[in-house]
Amino acid sequence: MFKNHDLVPDYTFKEIRYELKPIKRSSGQVVEGLYSAWITLNNPTQLNSYTTLMVKETILAFRKASNARDVVAVVFTGEGNRAFCTGGNTKEYAEYYAGQPDEYRQYMRLFNDMVSGILHCDKPVISRANGMRIGGGQEIGMACDFTVASDLASFGQAGPKHGSVADGGSTDFLALFVGIENAMLSCTLCESWSSYKAYRLGLITDVLPVLKKDGKFIPNPLVVTDRYLDEMGKIVHGNFKTGEEKELAKKLMATCETDLSLLDKRINQLVESLMMTVPGCLTKTLESMRKHKLAHWDKNREGNRAWLGLNMMYEGRAGFRAFNEGTKENREVDFIKLRQLLAKGEKWGEKLIEEIMPKGK
Repeated sequence: MFKNHDLVPDYTFKEIRYELKPIKRSSGQVVEGLYSAWITLNNPTQLNSYTTLMVKETILAFRKASNARDVVAVVFTGEGNRAFCTGGNTKEYAEYYAGQPDEYRQYMRLFNDMVSGILHCDKPVISRANGMRIGGGQEIGMACDFTVASDLASFGQAGPKHGSVADGGSTDFLALFVGIENAMLSCTLCESWSSYKAYRLGLITDVLPVLKKDGKFIPNPLVVTDRYLDEMGKIVHGNFKTGEEKELAKKLMATCETDLSLLDKRINQLVESLMMTVPGCLTKTLESMRKHKLAHWDKNREGNRAWLGLNMMYEGRAGFRAFNEGTKENREVDFIKLRQLLAKGEKWGEKLIEEIMPKGK
């Protein structure tokens, strides 16, 4: 009999789902006794943002999948078709962690353990980007070994726009994928990239259409999928459309249905390909390739955790409150007023925070 090496044997998951799915060959034949483990963030009403409990459960789920002798690969995804994950639960951040640096530092220990748990998993990990992969969602996605994305998905950071820093992995990982200057643009300006742009830059493994019009798959109408120059002479292939083009695309999308079957077919093909390798050599290859991420992650994560905890006393406290308390149209602090007040010598405190909160709720 084997020993059970799970951290909490027979744990019942509450806010995520853990499922074993039989592996199918491309012929349709089911492989007996071998599975992919699907770990699903199950908080679709809040775009699969992770609560403290979800972080704990994700740690347990990855350890469980890593230990499972009949699991070939892990598929990490989110519920529904709107979001893989949009990062930490901003309601919980704003209503509990804001203003409590020691509490947030303990939370960040859990978050760091989640990222490390993905990077230390003995099985290959596939991020199934079924929708938005933003903020901390981007970071746990990049900790995975592969990403297969819906072409409705978007990828990006949220830090400096919302009082934080992408120090949960993006400042360590992103430049390894897309180069320092593209990473700099993403982490500072927090602009979202389409799946097609993410694929072009080397951030993801593959991208599949998921919209059907009259029974046929069509590419995401919101994205420029051909190559042309804009008014500044820049190639805009993969960029999101704007203005009238964006509105026309939205009208077209309203007439379409969403079908993730091509996405899942590609993931099944990848899992089958991974199955057709020698398991010990595959695991060692994963460990060797992950060293490039771990070299940065292990060097920086504890210092970043301490800084992020302290940041909850001022900029983080303001930014997360603004997101939680603002309107759909305005969830950011007044950046200009904040800079003006600080330039005049105003001190951080409740008075300053109230002055820069979004108005109009």
